[in-house]
Amino acid sequence: MAVKRTGQPSFVEALMPKGAGANAALDRLAGLVKWYRFEKLIGHLRDEGAPGRPGYPVLVLFRAVLLQSLYGLSERELEEALGDRLSFKRFVGLSLEDTTPDHTVLNRFRNQLVEQGLLEKLFGELDRQLENAGVILKRGTMLDATLIQAVSAPPKEDRPSNDPDARFAKRQGKSGSTFGYKAHVGVDEGSGLIRGDEAVVWADAAYDTHARRARLKAEGKKPRIARRPNRHHPELPARLKRYNLLIARRRAQVETTFATLKRRMRLTCIRYVGLIKATGQVLLASIAFNMRRWATIAA
Repeated sequence: MAVKRTGQPSFVEALMPKGAGANAALDRLAGLVKWYRFEKLIGHLRDEGAPGRPGYPVLVLFRAVLLQSLYGLSERELEEALGDRLSFKRFVGLSLEDTTPDHTVLNRFRNQLVEQGLLEKLFGELDRQLENAGVILKRGTMLDATLIQAVSAPPKEDRPSNDPDARFAKRQGKSGSTFGYKAHVGVDEGSGLIRGDEAVVWADAAYDTHARRARLKAEGKKPRIARRPNRHHPELPARLKRYNLLIARRRAQVETTFATLKRRMRLTCIRYVGLIKATGQVLLASIAFNMRRWATIAA
């Protein structure tokens, strides 16, 4: 299939004042990332649209779905934003005269990334770029989870939910429950980047199991997991209470990460049905978060 030629400056753009439609954060991000390395991983994908219509370059579509995660947009909202925001067009590599991909093209491309397991490879590539840039500090991983509501309605007595993988979950110490998914996130201590292969793992008491501690030790990692009472020891001794307090202080940066994901990037709802697509949405949001964080550190 032929590929569209995009990004050629138009006559109208040549007459626009310098800096028109500029977005400093997106411009900084565009210059930091080695995009050609991502293109090598997804270059085999094709925009299978209408017969005879040239497809969009894969990097245009990849940058577009990154914008979707950065700004918490649906595919339809992304289509509209690409059509009327010059900064978005420039970031993805489209000129004013280029047509923009519609929501069906964007949705198909996202599904290809998920179905072919490419998001994990893209995350790993970004990880390598961050390490080479000296951004990741690797002092330790702070582990926590957050609840994200499903787009599908919860089940009722007379009907099941459209999302068979979503579950009810309750936040410790809070009333009510959420029907959706629990996203587990590991954050690099110091840089605030999402990852999880450092030598120390910090986590709250929800992760306190003998099996998890043993697995981490077998992997050569130090388990710094808060202790919780059990039926044999319903009251923690003062030593372990102090230990838990120290861990809570070290883990504060995870809450900052969740705040950015949910408040700034609007990751408050899983837009897709099923665990595989839900995982894909969170993983793509993690890639976008790390790029955003990289641009912030670079500034």
